[in-house]
Amino acid sequence: MSKLKLFARESWLLLVSSFVFGLLIAVTNAALSDRIEQNKSAKLNELTKTLLPNAEIFQPVQAEIEITLPDGSKEPARIFEALSADKQRVGWSFMARGSGFSGDIELVLAADRDFQKLMGYNVLVSSETPGFGDQMKNDYYRNQFVNAPTGQLTLSKTGDPATVDNQIVAMTGATVTSTAVVNIVNTFVVQIKDQMTKKGLIGNVAQ
Repeated sequence: MSKLKLFARESWLLLVSSFVFGLLIAVTNAALSDRIEQNKSAKLNELTKTLLPNAEIFQPVQAEIEITLPDGSKEPARIFEALSADKQRVGWSFMARGSGFSGDIELVLAADRDFQKLMGYNVLVSSETPGFGDQMKNDYYRNQFVNAPTGQLTLSKTGDPATVDNQIVAMTGATVTSTAVVNIVNTFVVQIKDQMTKKGLIGNVAQ
């Protein structure tokens, strides 16, 4: 009987402790969420400026654009119109994400003012394997996306990485990450371009 009472007392303490710690984590996350989001937005703008050097103002696109992810779920796209200091459009930037080899990958992508060419990507979040998947941060791989068409890209194990077209040459020893990056770019770029065209944000409209 005494063992049963001891077990009940310890179980009660464990449950209360779990609840308290869970509540503290939730409160901390809620308190820091705005700051985390502000830091991410600042980093997004900083990374975008390396892709669009003339961009000074990042204006959120108000039109509702929704992305269907590979698993069938949907999420709103986060898109910015990048403007020069004199408020002329110099391009577009947006966040794109998906699963890599070691976890989630979040990219900052940019396109030219008419959304016809990619201006490249920067890595916002990644935990890919050092020396393998994290080669996605290296210029020799990233540069293949600069001036590539904003259409469906394909991945190849062979080819010339210096050639600018819709074919991306995979990173040596990191086919999974290479595939993940191309899939992320395709998922977001193709859908965003299609919906922005339908909404008159790009295409045969006054710029």
